[in-house]
Amino acid sequence: MGNPGMEELIPLVNRLQDALSGVGQSCSLHLPQIAVVGGQSAGKSSVLENFVGRDFLPRGSGVVTRRPLILQLLHSNTEYGEFFHCKGKKFTDFDEIRKEIELETRRLTGSNKGISPVPISLRIYSPHVLNLTLVDLPGITKVPVGDQPADIEYQIRDIIMQYICKENCLILAVTPANTDLANSDALKLAKDVDPQGQRTIGVITKLDLMDKGTDAREILENRLLPLRRGYIGVVNRSQKDIDGKKDITAALESERKFFLSHPAYKHMAERMGTLYLQRILNQQLTNHIRDTLPAFRGHLQSQLLALNKEAEEYRQYSPDDPARRTKTLLQLVQRLAVDFEKLIEGSGDKIDTVSLSGGARINKIFHERFPYELVKIESDERKLRREINYAIRNIHGVRTGLFTPDLAFETIVKKQISNIKGPCIEFVDMVSQELISTVYHCISKLSCFPKLRDETERIIITEIREQESKCRDQAVLLIDIQIAYINTKHEDFVGFTNSQQVPNQSSVKAVARIAGNQVIRKGWLTISNIGIMKGGAKEFWFILSAESLSWFKDEEEKEKKYMLPLDNLKLRDVEKGFMSSKFVFAIFNTELRNVYKDYKCLELACNTQEELDSWKGSLLRAGVYPERVAVDGQGNGPENFTDPQLERQVEIIRNLVDSYMSIIYKTIRDLMPKTIMHLMINNVKEFISSELLAELYALGECSALMDESPEQQQHREEVLRKHAALKEALAVIGDISSSTCTTPLPPPVDSSWIQPSSSSFPKNSVAGGKPVIRGHAPPVPRVPHTGPRASPDSFQQLTSQHNRAETNVPRRQPPAIPSVK
Repeated sequence: MGNPGMEELIPLVNRLQDALSGVGQSCSLHLPQIAVVGGQSAGKSSVLENFVGRDFLPRGSGVVTRRPLILQLLHSNTEYGEFFHCKGKKFTDFDEIRKEIELETRRLTGSNKGISPVPISLRIYSPHVLNLTLVDLPGITKVPVGDQPADIEYQIRDIIMQYICKENCLILAVTPANTDLANSDALKLAKDVDPQGQRTIGVITKLDLMDKGTDAREILENRLLPLRRGYIGVVNRSQKDIDGKKDITAALESERKFFLSHPAYKHMAERMGTLYLQRILNQQLTNHIRDTLPAFRGHLQSQLLALNKEAEEYRQYSPDDPARRTKTLLQLVQRLAVDFEKLIEGSGDKIDTVSLSGGARINKIFHERFPYELVKIESDERKLRREINYAIRNIHGVRTGLFTPDLAFETIVKKQISNIKGPCIEFVDMVSQELISTVYHCISKLSCFPKLRDETERIIITEIREQESKCRDQAVLLIDIQIAYINTKHEDFVGFTNSQQVPNQSSVKAVARIAGNQVIRKGWLTISNIGIMKGGAKEFWFILSAESLSWFKDEEEKEKKYMLPLDNLKLRDVEKGFMSSKFVFAIFNTELRNVYKDYKCLELACNTQEELDSWKGSLLRAGVYPERVAVDGQGNGPENFTDPQLERQVEIIRNLVDSYMSIIYKTIRDLMPKTIMHLMINNVKEFISSELLAELYALGECSALMDESPEQQQHREEVLRKHAALKEALAVIGDISSSTCTTPLPPPVDSSWIQPSSSSFPKNSVAGGKPVIRGHAPPVPRVPHTGPRASPDSFQQLTSQHNRAETNVPRRQPPAIPSVK
């Protein structure tokens, strides 16, 4: 039973299928599934068998198809069947195929009419078929029998919906001619998922069993109950014919004679029967292939273009050629050096627009994190004054000094300078960690060669650690140099002459701030300490300049809410709340004035610790320093000085220490980044570009370093195979004519006579004591469908795909099980 239209497409489509299946690529022409939907004993399986031309499906009364049967037809020179659950076993006897279907059905569902959504997957090879997927679905039933569950109707409905929801699925709505067509469950379900009727074909079976004097002429002429694609009548074999092993070819001849001889159907006999139904489906396939080819060709061309460069590199690479291995090693090391330098210097070809990386993160440490850490270590006022007091008194000993001892100043300054060592060492560690992260990012491109990657990582990290140690030593040396000689003749040092003049805080800030009213930072912050009665926490767009902190309603900066001058402001850390995910800091006025309206401080919150550190660093640049404990003006300091002369000496030393330490901080802020840049960053860059290759050669295992990982070998072979397959597939598509005749879709018809499928549900269905309202079918999900291919893996993928489809269809609540008294 050949199909001439299909046979014309078989050679080219199968060449395309073969070209792509060898590399695991899907022939994405998406040939439609054909799902046969209908009630029990409507003749669905017979229609399916007629497509195949073989008698291989179970027969009987009641629910015979109790599991979906996914039937994959593949063109082949020989004819046999294979089951997914019996891999490697070929069934040449189609009676054996039927028995295996019955056994596999009973294995999951039992022998008492139970059903299961788990499909049976059968592949049939035949010279008379095109690659196609057919689905035989359980018949729609209303009343549970045997050990079937009470919600059997809805379970079957869900199983059917999993298949007919797919837009590439042609729906054959099978209805027996001896039943009321207006109540056809198959047509109701089809309309739920295909309201326009574009893929629904009505199939009327059992025309030969209608009562005498009645016929289905008006239905088949699409006049009584119209469908957009109309109806096709078929006459299947009777149970007597099946029991008598009547050949399908003979049955098709009997069907033809029935339509030619029947007075009601003979005028349309050429539009009836199984062979005509096959031609209609074939035309649908032809249309689909023609519509899909242009997009499919473009898809293949884009894939080929994306693979060209990589395939060319792999084609020239010979893994066993020592010269080629050496050249590849040299190229990889050079590329690594270039990538590392670009990440550090910020001139990379691919700029990260999501987060900071490489040199940008190091720059942030230089100019935000490190200065802030230096300011944080400034000792509190109480402790400093106590130390100065004790130093002066211990220097004078039993005598009362008349002059301020410079030794006290020197002792306190040296101790303050020593405290800087901690932040400097931490600074070196932070930069070292960023360098290592940058190296990891660069050597990830060497993952194709695991040994080379591991050795390169080890060598570079070792070098970074060595340079880190030198940097630490140099940082300590810088601090020791500052301690070794206290230069009281420095041009910025106030000296003993001016030491009694307390420096104006605003003038100090003016020096620290950036000149002019330059904008330092912009961003979103939440004012978190506003009471609920006044609106609660709100997010605003903040702008920090050298003179003020302003906030606006949004980033358009049109509606300004407030502008806060930075004079006399300090920064204070605020503990993170128990239930809060925000990071908070506070700004307050040192003169105890209100900062904003009637608030003494302004608590500002941001989303990440990184944002918090960045805002603190920016405020520091603007001259807003962290809080330090100050002495109040009522004499409640750490020492209640009874000696006015000692009090004056402490104040003098305090001012001198402030003046000299500002010089030290400025010097360290300038020298430490330069030291790290010279000793660590530049040296590591130079090492990677100049010495890394020599270090790798010194290992004496250059050939072993270039051993590919199994994954890379597989990837290289797959890329080359895929590239060749794509070229072949494009050549095949070039042979397919796009001038195939197509049949336009019939115009829409009024199908309002088909009632929603929910109307057939029991109205008094109860679950948990409340009526359950069962609505229409769920909306059609966009389920991607991959056309079948003639590779063993596709069989498994096809089955797993249908198993997964269950989750796309919401399950309905079952009706309540009636209580038996």
